[in-house]
Amino acid sequence: MTDVTAKVVIYEVFIEGRLEATKHLARSVHDLYFEPKYEEFRPQTIWSLSNAFTSAFKELDPVPQFKATGKLGEFLEARFSQSF
Repeated sequence: MTDVTAKVVIYEVFIEGRLEATKHLARSVHDLYFEPKYEEFRPQTIWSLSNAFTSAFKELDPVPQFKATGKLGEFLEARFSQSF
């Protein structure tokens, strides 16, 4: 995945409001994707981007975290369905 694609997805989620997630998590998702804490997430893939989102969502209270995480898979699948 290109850097531009990842940035557009982060933009779509937080600025365009495609998921129910507070905008303050945008920086966390960006940092977790572009500077991951774990070696396995270094390859810049859809899987790594998904992990960046779910890791950032851990900052949320349980119910909003559950909702955001639950909708993330649907969003990414719809967004990247042409890639598969």
